[in-house]
Amino acid sequence: MEKYECVIIDDEPFAIDWLTKYISSVPNLRLIKCYADPLEALMEITAGPMVDLVFLDIDMPRITGIELSREIRKKTRKLIFSTAHKQYGYEAFEAEADAYLLKPYTFSKFAGTIAKLFPRQEEEKTEAQTTETFFFVKNKEEHLKIVKIRYDEVVAVESKQNYVLIHTASKQVLTYMSLTEISKIFNPFQNFVQFQRSFIISKDHIDSIDGNTIKMANGLKITVGEYYRKDFTEFLTGKLIKTGRKK
Repeated sequence: MEKYECVIIDDEPFAIDWLTKYISSVPNLRLIKCYADPLEALMEITAGPMVDLVFLDIDMPRITGIELSREIRKKTRKLIFSTAHKQYGYEAFEAEADAYLLKPYTFSKFAGTIAKLFPRQEEEKTEAQTTETFFFVKNKEEHLKIVKIRYDEVVAVESKQNYVLIHTASKQVLTYMSLTEISKIFNPFQNFVQFQRSFIISKDHIDSIDGNTIKMANGLKITVGEYYRKDFTEFLTGKLIKTGRKK
């Protein structure tokens, strides 16, 4: 199993302690250094070799985690902000962070974030092993006619009280089913995500993103819900091509 070397930068000893325990419980992580002084971290990391992962607090004395990240970002493959302050989400995105963990977070949240950043080969094969390509539903607008819909043609699914409106590239189908029920059907397909309470969308059909507004390939516009902002930021930072890093 490949081991990923990681570093903790946090001025609070207790935060370093429990994050160290989390890291020790993940088999493919190896902690190589902890820094309570961000300036010491700045000097050693910028002068040292590339590391795989840095866990970085934000609210620290003399130099903030946001400021520090701009200096060390080019020396780490992945960077995770670990902070008790949720108001820094936009700054974390601008700093090209790969994830944003809001203290106090559970071990399951921690491990899930690591799994997304460093997927194992077995996990990468999961979607490929999903052989279903289409499904049938009854269309209310066509007198309950049974219609075939391909998963790869689904742009979004919109909640309509007791119904869902399935938006595809070429048509809309209204069927009697809750959003919760249809989300279970889509669970094996990793390209479907939920960033708004009333919508499930296909990542493959996202056309553009303007702030918190997602425009789909068929022109449908969806505003990211407050509850989903954190997951949306993690998704966006993970997919944004990071070339020409700021110095």
